[in-house]
Amino acid sequence: MAKSIASIREKIRADALSEGFDAVAFTPAEAPEIQGKRLDAFLEDGFHGQMQWMAESRDRRASPTAMWPEARTALVLVMNYAPDHDPMDNLKPRDRGNISVYARGRDYHQVLKGRLKQIAGRIAAREGVEVKVFVDTAPLMEKPLAARAGLGWQGKHTNMVSRDYGSWLFLGVILTNADWAEVPEESEHCGSCTACLDICPTNAFPEPFRLDARRCISYLTIEHEGPIPREFRRPMGNRIFGCDDCLAVCPWNRFAEAGRESRLQALPGMVMPPLTELLALDEAGFRARFAGTPVRRAGIDGFRRNLLIAAGNSKNSTMISMIKDFLHSDNEG
Repeated sequence: MAKSIASIREKIRADALSEGFDAVAFTPAEAPEIQGKRLDAFLEDGFHGQMQWMAESRDRRASPTAMWPEARTALVLVMNYAPDHDPMDNLKPRDRGNISVYARGRDYHQVLKGRLKQIAGRIAAREGVEVKVFVDTAPLMEKPLAARAGLGWQGKHTNMVSRDYGSWLFLGVILTNADWAEVPEESEHCGSCTACLDICPTNAFPEPFRLDARRCISYLTIEHEGPIPREFRRPMGNRIFGCDDCLAVCPWNRFAEAGRESRLQALPGMVMPPLTELLALDEAGFRARFAGTPVRRAGIDGFRRNLLIAAGNSKNSTMISMIKDFLHSDNEG
C-alpha cells in the first residue's frame, strides 16, 4: 500500500524533533519572485560590501532549482538558540568584549549539518528519494524558503521572526526531488513596530526590510577586511564579534524559551571575556581559545582590530596602554 504524503511528513517531523530541531515544514523548491528582485536591488546598491561572492553566485542564489534542477520540495528546519538572558545587558561592561550569542557555542554550521545529514539519510533510505543538505554555506536563500514554508516571516531587520521562537533561529534546508510540498506561507506580523530599526547603532537599515551590510556591525567585525571606517568605531562599543541588537529587541522574543541544544550554548569564557585577556592572545592562543567556534572566522588580525576598537571605547587606562604597545609594535615592524 502506497504511503500517504501526510504520513511521510509526519515521520520526517518525528526525525527532526529527535535530532533537536524545533520545527520542520515543507515548501516548493522555488524562491518567490520578489526575493530575486530584492537580491538584485541589494547588489545593485552595493549593500553587500566586500562580499563579492554574493554577486558571483547571484543566478544560483535566486532559486534552489538553479543549483539542482530536479529539486521539487524544500524541507526547512528550525533550531531555536535563544539565550537565557537579555543580550543587551552585555553591552554595559566596557572592559569586557561582547561576542554575538550565535558565536558563543560550537559552530552552528557543523552542529546543524551533522543533524541534517542524519535526517536526510533516513529519508533517502526510507523513501528512496534523492536529497541534498544545506546550512548557510551554499548560495541558497533559506529565509524566503522558511517564510514560504510557514515557519515565520522576514522582519524589518531582514532576519526571520517566529511567533513561537522570536528572532533567535538557525535554519537548515534539505532539498529533495520528491513532491511533498505544502504552501502555508506565514504573513508578516511586524505591524507598526520599528524597534529593530531604531536600535541599530550604525543606522544600517535605509528602510524597513532592507539592510546595508556595509554599515552593519556584524559585517564589519566578521566579513570586512582592513580598517573599519572611523564613523563606526565608537558605535561598536564593546562588540568584538557580531551584533545582536536588532534581534534582541524584537517583541516576539517574549514567546521564546531558551535554546535546548547544548552544543550551541555558550562555552566557558565566551560570555563577556575581559578585553585585556583577549588582547594578550597570540595567534596560537587565538586558535586554541576559539577552536570549533564561529569566532575563528574573523582571523587573528580581524579579531585583534575589533579588540583594539573596543579597548579604545572602554577609555580604560590599562587598555589604552596596551593599545599604545600594539601601535608601537606595528610601527617597529
